[in-house]
Parts: sequence; C-alpha cells; structure tokens
Amino acid sequence: MSNVKGQMFFKYATIADMANGTAFYRKYRPQGFDEILGQEHIVDVLKEAAKGGNITHAYLFFGSRGTGKTSVARILAREIGCEPEDLYEIDAASNRGIDDARELREGVKSLPFKSSRKVYIIDEVHMLTKEAFNALLKTLEEPPQHVIFILATTEVGKIPDTIVSRCQTFTFKKPTQTLLKQSVLHIAKEEGYELGPSAADLIAVLGDGSFRDTQGVLQLVLSAAKSKKIDREFVEKITSAPPAILVNDLVSAVAEKDLEKALGTVRKAVETNVDFTLFLKLVLEKVRLVLLMRFDSETKKSIKEEFSEDDVEFLEELSGKKGENVNSALLSELLTAYTKTSFAYIKQLPLELALIKILEKEKTP
Repeated sequence: MSNVKGQMFFKYATIADMANGTAFYRKYRPQGFDEILGQEHIVDVLKEAAKGGNITHAYLFFGSRGTGKTSVARILAREIGCEPEDLYEIDAASNRGIDDARELREGVKSLPFKSSRKVYIIDEVHMLTKEAFNALLKTLEEPPQHVIFILATTEVGKIPDTIVSRCQTFTFKKPTQTLLKQSVLHIAKEEGYELGPSAADLIAVLGDGSFRDTQGVLQLVLSAAKSKKIDREFVEKITSAPPAILVNDLVSAVAEKDLEKALGTVRKAVETNVDFTLFLKLVLEKVRLVLLMRFDSETKKSIKEEFSEDDVEFLEELSGKKGENVNSALLSELLTAYTKTSFAYIKQLPLELALIKILEKEKTP
C-alpha cells in the first residue's frame, strides 16, 4: 500500500472534470462537521468524541457511494489534529495484496512527522485479498498508540467479522432527494446560475442517492449551459433523461383507464431509447405526488413551490376525481415493476405487465 504522505486517490472523475476545471465534488467537499448533510447520527458522535479525546483506534464507515464517508474521515482526522503530512489515503481496490498489507504494517511503526497521531484512511477496504485482511487484522489487534485506522466500504458483508469486530462501525444513510436538491440549488447559485426547481429536482433524481454523482450531473449541465437560467427541458436534453411529457402521458393514460394509450406511451419511451429504470422512477414520483396531494394539504403547498405551473396543474387535476384510477393499488404495482426492471431481459416488460394487470382489472365488470 502506498505510503506517500497525504496521497489522495480519486476514482470518480467525470467528463465535467475535464471540461470545467475542478470537479464540483472536490470544489464543494465539506470542510467541517457542520457542512456534512444528512449524517447527523454520525457527526454528533464523532464531534463529541474528538472534542473529548475519546478516539478509538479503528473505525469502519459503511454506506453507498457518494454519501460522505471519505469526507467525514478527513474531517475527523483534521479534528483530532492530524496534519496533512501524517494523513495517508489508500485505495484498497488498487493496493489489495499481501505485500501492500505488509508494507502498511511496517509503515505504521514509524512515528508521525508533525502530529500526535497518524491516520490511515483505507477506501474500498472490502477489495482486500484474504491474505491482506489477515495481515491487517494483526495490525488492528495490536495497533501502535499513534495510529488510527478509518476503513470505508460500500460492501460491509465482504469484510471478515474479525475485522468488523475490532472497529467502531458507522452506517451512512443515502441522502434524501430533498437534501440532494438543496445541495444542487446551493452549488448552482454559488456558480452564478439560476436553476429552476423542477430542473434541480430532476438532477437530484439522476444523482441516485449520491452527493458525488449528483454534483457530477450538475457540473455537466452547467458546463453546457449558454444561459444563466436553466429549466428542466434543458436538463433533459443534456442528460438524455426521459422527457416529462412522456412521464405525464403514461400517468394520464392510467387515469383515463386507456390501456392502449398506456402501452403506446411505453413503446414510445423504448423507441426514444430512454433509461427505462429512470423512466419508471419518474413515473413513480408523479403517482406518489398525486396521492400525497390528495391526502395531505401541506404537500400541495410544497409542490407549488417546487414544480412548474404546468406540472402543478397536471398533478392537481389528477389528485381530484379525474385521477381516481391513480391510486395506491397502482403505486404498489409500479413499485413491484420497478424492483424487477433492472433484472428483466426485456426492460419494459415488468411495467407492461403491471399496466395490463391494473387496467384490465378496471375493464372487468
């Protein structure tokens, strides 16, 4: 494993990285605990531990990509007084063998350069070989007092129990779409752009629960913008996201109990070569909003602030009597179809079957 002082390993460079200078996920990386969004259950504990000097020798950060594991690890290192010269970042996907682990074991024995502690952040730790894990285990069993390990992974199930049991484990939550949207609007404003609420909402959906991926999508959109005002249609064009009109047409067809129109809309979506999983996700979002507007007056208020006038009018209309067929049974069938779509040989088949099931039932006397 590389023992270069303060070396960083970045793996998620995007097209926007090259086209627009520094990548947003680097430029807007949180610099303090107070800037970490959506992980209060972790931040509060670590902040108090750092303040009181109650730091353990090994931490395990588990969570999906782009949830802030590495950012929190760096902040924790900084909070306990670790200088850059004594911070080591290791990508286990590239440094996974027994020789790398042995090199690490030797490296931890040396004293810090400027700090009271050395911190080793090992990213993608689940990628280590069995032999490398065994070597790491010996280090974790008898760690030098001046060394702290922070292991980060997206697949905690692949880490031996013997390693997990010697770490204080924290599970990072996926950020909500609301948090991602707030982040998108903030960064766009900092960059001098005015992003429409519906455009920000779509970028948040495209980010798929990852701050890093969401910021990558935003940077791609901004790098292509010729105007400082950006609407949803522009985001759809740049990202090849399913057009809102196709999503609305499908929901309308269900509301009208028109199976032929619904299947025709699905066919049109396939012909335009959209990401079908994303298409169904956007349909789910619309159906969910219709139901929430029907039963929750507060949702009505928030939707008016977040969506375009046309979208608000569309959703309001379907939340009334005209959209009585847009109901919880439909949402349940769509959810089932969504879970099957990624594994389906014919991507649109789960949705087609769900539509046939729900709309044929409506025709049955």
